[in-house]
Formats: sequence, structure tokens, C-alpha cells
Amino acid sequence: MNRIFALTFLLSAILLTGPAQADPADISAASRSVVRVVLAAKDGSKVAFVGHGSGFAVAPDKIVTNAHVVEIARQEPSVVIGIIPSQGGTSYGGKIIAYSPGNDLALIQVLDGGRLPPMTIFGGPVSDGADVVAVGYPGSVDRAQGLDLDDLINPMSPVKTTGTVSGGRTTKQFDTILHTAPIASGNSGGPLIDNCGRVLGVNSFGSISDGNDAEFGFAVSAREILSFLRRTDIKAGSTATPCRSAAEISEQERQREAAARAQVAAAKAAAAEKRERQESELRSSITQDIITERENRMAIAALMLALSLLAAGGAGVLLLQGKRNPGIAAAGGAAVLLLGAIIIFLARPDFSEIDDRVAAAMQEQADQDEPQQPSLATSGTYQCTINPQRSRITVSQQNELPLEWAEGGCVNGRTQYGRDGAKWSRIFVPNEEQTVTISSFLPDQSEFTEERYLMGLEAMTRARAIRAEYGNRACTTDIKALADIEDMVKAIRTVLPSQANERLVYECRKTD
Repeated sequence: MNRIFALTFLLSAILLTGPAQADPADISAASRSVVRVVLAAKDGSKVAFVGHGSGFAVAPDKIVTNAHVVEIARQEPSVVIGIIPSQGGTSYGGKIIAYSPGNDLALIQVLDGGRLPPMTIFGGPVSDGADVVAVGYPGSVDRAQGLDLDDLINPMSPVKTTGTVSGGRTTKQFDTILHTAPIASGNSGGPLIDNCGRVLGVNSFGSISDGNDAEFGFAVSAREILSFLRRTDIKAGSTATPCRSAAEISEQERQREAAARAQVAAAKAAAAEKRERQESELRSSITQDIITERENRMAIAALMLALSLLAAGGAGVLLLQGKRNPGIAAAGGAAVLLLGAIIIFLARPDFSEIDDRVAAAMQEQADQDEPQQPSLATSGTYQCTINPQRSRITVSQQNELPLEWAEGGCVNGRTQYGRDGAKWSRIFVPNEEQTVTISSFLPDQSEFTEERYLMGLEAMTRARAIRAEYGNRACTTDIKALADIEDMVKAIRTVLPSQANERLVYECRKTD
């Protein structure tokens, strides 16, 4: 039966596996990192708009864009670069620190202390027909809105267009991805992303529709980007883990839990059926034993009664013959035999004992067959290994995680977790990153999970304000402090999206 449920779950997982559908939360998270790259010529107090393109952060203060977007800034000292984020209220200056016209890439240093959430680059193979999203600032949209220079230098959300991969191409001696996501002048330098929000390429140029011909876009491939960044000593985040949708993972977990519940129910039903069969067999055996025991005792009592009568008759004969002492002894023996016969007859088992004997035998069998309960994780050091089948991995690369667990919820000897249903949880809201992480440990399954939410600036500000109300609690046994941690987890959850951008499931084993 276990094999049936295992096959059922495996089949469900196979049927659920397929192209990930774009999650709006992932696309929105990726958009936080996209910037408008504005070029303006300064002549004294006068500023003239020269042009603009798009770009995206690969480090908090580093922007990737196309070389042709910033080419004029290299040629004309009067042209300056402005970095306009997609959110917030501050713009920054920029300076070219790497330039590679051979594959149309450039790297810009963000000035004025600007920091942006960096994107992750997908370094794995990109399949033909895969869904993609182009993110950037097409000039055609700006013109349609009637935006002027003052509007262009204010933060605003980028434009997202969808399409599919139409194959890889080698153009001008560098690798590109051909795709159908609509792009226009101004998209240059912006990212082409997958459904999990990872960078597949840098949109560089497009073909122009002519008659019945379709319009296509070309993006400089991730391989070119990673090679370019290595030459500039920039350690950008990268991953080769295929994209899986949050809905797919959630459905798979639901199927897994349903299969586990069904297996438990089947095991209980099988145990109940076995118990009924055992009880029936025991009842039959015990009933037969009682009948046999009753008959044996009644036969012994009858024999003793007969012997008692014989002894009594012999006693009477001896007394009549004047043999007083032997007669009295024979009479005493008759009385003893009679009393024994009565006791044995009255001590025969009653049929009402059947239920009691069956219950006692069944309880003894149940005690022997009682399944071993899963043991709770005890204090000690654990090595946790990620389960990729149960995880949604979008930006992380950590496959092993050491964990020191104390039964009161202290983790790694310094961080106090709070009760969160059957789990112990803690929410981390950093000051320098736009990511909220919920870390949880489930002691009865020795399972550690990390849920990451890639937050917008406004939502992140609200989360930081809530965290500030509770402070930063170290390991403690104080009831009030533990209650505060539980309340903080609940409060910050209210400002989080309904779905995490990344969910990592680690299975832990004790090492000490």
C-alpha cells in the first residue's frame, strides 16, 4: 500500500511539473532593480536632454547597461549620466567604470551613496519557447504619455512586456537571445528576465516590422554578462536552478500532505481491520478455553462429589461397626471432598469473563504493536540539507546549512525564535537590503525553512517600522520577550505579500 501512495505522489509531481507561469510578485521584485539611465549635456547652468536607456543593478552600487547607451558620455565630457531608480524619491549620478563595445555591455558606478537591490543572473540553458519578460523604459511609452525632462528624472515603475524565446543567435561575434517580447528605443540596457525574475540577457536591439514580418528583440546573453562581470571583478549573484512557479510548489506540497494524510488514514484503517480480525480470533479462542475450563472443573467437582459420597458411606459403615476413629476420619475426608467439590464448581469461569479476557489480551497486543512516535528535535548541532524537490529556489545557492538548536527556541546560540503554531519562527528585516526572511524550525520533523520576500521600498519601510517597535531580542527565557517575538512575527506578516518569492526547505540530521 505504501508503494501505491508513493507512485501516486510521484505521478502527481510529474504531472505538475511544467513551464513555470510568471508570478507577478517575482516580476515586481525584479523591477525594483531596473533603472532609467539618462544622459544630459551640461553647458554652464543649462542642461539639455541627450537620450536615455535602461539598466539594472548587479551589485548595490553597480549598474549594467548597453555600451551604446552610454557611448556618447565617453566621447563628450559635457554629457553626464543620471541613474533614476524605479522607486523612492532620489536619483543619483553615474560613472562608467567598464566598457565593452564588442558585446555591447557597460558597467556604471552609482554615485552619491545610492544603493539598489541587485538582480540574480540565470546561468543555465534557456529553452526555445520559454516565457520571458522585457523590463525597461521604452521611449515610445514616454512620448505617448507626453513626459518631459522633469518627468524622466523622477523615479517611476518600468514597463514590462512579455514574449517567448525564439532561439539563440550569434550576432556581431557575441551571443544573443532572440525573443518576441516587444521592446523599443529606451529599452536598451534593460533586463530580459524569466518567470522567476532572473536575468537571461540585456536587451540590446530589435528588428523592425516590415509588412508581414514579425518584430523581434535581441538580448545579450547571460553568458556574455557573466564573462564581462568576471573581467571587471564584480561578483554578481547567479544561479543555474530552473525556474519553478510558486503555484507549482504550493500544489506539490498540498499533494504531498494529502498523500501523507491518505497514507496515515489507510494505515489506521488497516490497523482497525487487523484489530477486528484479532479480536474475533481471540474471542473465539477465549470462548472455547472458557467452555473447556468450565467442563473440566464441573467434571472434577462431580468426581469429588462422588468420592465424597463414597467416603461418607464408608464412614457410616465404620461407625456402625464400632470403629470410631476410622469412621470419624472417613467422615472428615468426605466433608473435605464435598467442600472441595463445591468450591471447584463455584470457581468455574463464567461466560461474562469473555469480554474482560478479550479486552486484556487486545490491550497487551496494542502495547506491543504501538508505533514509535516521531521524536522531537533535541538540543544540539544539526546539519541541514536542502530538498530541491520541495523548495522554490530562485536566487540562493546554499545547499548545506549548519544549525545549533536549543529546545527553548534559541538558534545558533544568539537568536531567539518565537512560537509560530507547531514551528518556531523569527523574521529578519535588514536595514541594507530590501528582503524580508522568515526562518522557521519544525522540531517534530527536524525541518528548517527559509521564506524570502523581495519587497518594494514602501512595504520594506513599513516592515522596518514594525520591527523597530519590538527591538532585537537575543536568546532568552523571559516570557514577555518570547511573547514579543511571536507578536512581531504576526505583525510583520500583515505587510508581506501572500506568496514568498523563494521558499527553501532543509531536512536536518543531528551531528553530535
